[in-house]
Amino acid sequence: MEYIYATLMLDALNKEVTEENLKRIIEAAGGTPDEIQIKQLLAALEGVDIKEAVKTAAVPVAAPAPAPAAAAPREEAKEEKEEAKEGEALEGLGALFG
Repeated sequence: MEYIYATLMLDALNKEVTEENLKRIIEAAGGTPDEIQIKQLLAALEGVDIKEAVKTAAVPVAAPAPAPAAAAPREEAKEEKEEAKEGEALEGLGALFG
């Protein structure tokens, strides 16, 4: 994958994707370049417009997160129960004082 990333970086910087440039990037990142993989990649990319390939690449679309609609009624129900309990407690106190 590092060779693909190096290729994308060179293309993004409008630099020529060459064996020497790929080696430099891999070495700068602390890796050891594999000449065979670099040559295979360059052969596979011959005649390919990298920017166009990136634009047309299939990208998975994330599904939207579901809305937490069910949580809201529970909170309202709890509030109504608490209000009802408070009201009952106040009515009970009123009966004590007549």
